[in-house]
Amino acid sequence: MSQHIHRIRVWDLPTRLFHWALVAAVIGLAITGTLGGNAMVWHFRFGYSVLTLLLFRIVWGLVGGRWSRFGAFIYSPASVINHLKGKGKPEGGIGHSPIGAGSVFAMLGFLLAQVGTGLLSDDEIAFSGPLTRFVSNATVGLATDYHKSIGKWILLALVLLHIVAIVFYLWRKHNLVGAMLHGDKELVTAAPASRDDTASRLLALGVLLACTAGVYWLSSLGAPAF
Repeated sequence: MSQHIHRIRVWDLPTRLFHWALVAAVIGLAITGTLGGNAMVWHFRFGYSVLTLLLFRIVWGLVGGRWSRFGAFIYSPASVINHLKGKGKPEGGIGHSPIGAGSVFAMLGFLLAQVGTGLLSDDEIAFSGPLTRFVSNATVGLATDYHKSIGKWILLALVLLHIVAIVFYLWRKHNLVGAMLHGDKELVTAAPASRDDTASRLLALGVLLACTAGVYWLSSLGAPAF
């Protein structure tokens, strides 16, 4: 007897757009940071874009679709251990699994650290973050050292682990990329869907505009980078 398959909306459109916009912006950051020189103008722009997206995701993690909310993928240590033993609860395979959740929080945290230290960094040539004039030279030095020599390598490692995980799950017949493109997952058990209607999308647009305005104001505190 064949199982009935339930197709549910897991990732709402704002979450999907956030994900792919963040991928593009981080790639842009990596390329422009490596090139240096005049490309640093674009490095700042990509940095402000990443900060805007991160702020949006933090807010959306509180008010977004059911499976995009942080509350849906904050797991106890016991849940993580059970998941590793193959004894996890069914809901652990709907949105972010316990391991996936750890990856998400690590990525968000270290991206915030990277753009945050970027705001306080100075290349001692032509470009400095908008907040450098508000802190001591020692703080600027520490932020710059982390931004250039530590943070970027941590993020590279996280990105590589993320790609390895995607390939592993694809090998296990779980297409994570497809779900992040069209938003739906096929499940053998019924589960509540994420809200993804016109009203929620307009709310997301309002949140994004507010975050954009806040980051634009932040960028105006220092020397013009645009």
